[in-house]
Amino acid sequence: MVLKIWRLLRKKGENVVSIQGGKCYIRTFQEKDAQSLTGLVSRNKYFWSTYEPLQRPDYYTIDAQYKKIQESLYLMDSKREYTFGIFEPGTNNLIGHIALYAVKRLPYSSAFVGYAMDEIYVGKGIVTEAVNMVVQFAFEQVGLHRVEAYVSTQNNASIRVLEKSGFQREGLLRKLLYINGQWVDHYMYARLED
Repeated sequence: MVLKIWRLLRKKGENVVSIQGGKCYIRTFQEKDAQSLTGLVSRNKYFWSTYEPLQRPDYYTIDAQYKKIQESLYLMDSKREYTFGIFEPGTNNLIGHIALYAVKRLPYSSAFVGYAMDEIYVGKGIVTEAVNMVVQFAFEQVGLHRVEAYVSTQNNASIRVLEKSGFQREGLLRKLLYINGQWVDHYMYARLED
């Protein structure tokens, strides 16, 4: 995989990170993506709710997604989070999202990766490629030593993505997340720089 990173100026002078892969490209969100992001989260509301909590109805509005994007830009400026859209190659078609978040500097030098894919694009290797691009970005550009991920013990597709991306299972976090009426166990996975 060839990693290409471009830094483009936006109106306010912040950077946009774009990384080109073979099956997709990822780009940090901009305010103009609010409508596309609203469509993505709305279309996949029930599909994603198997492994993450359902949100309140106002979450699925353009206003809420616009505010989420603004928050992600603020966190990117402070180098604490990088939130990307996953796009079909050569288009502006948003098909998923992925984030490098909770960035910690030394003595930890780590962050978490989290992702979600549009239901109709699942099983095509796109998320695996996006995870590899974000991890490479984390190590080479952000200067991290470790990237971690939590995954429900029942989410076999996501477990496959992490394992194909070189993550290793490090433990079980019992009843970590309250999802739609029940506490759910999660595995902790991690990938190290070396």
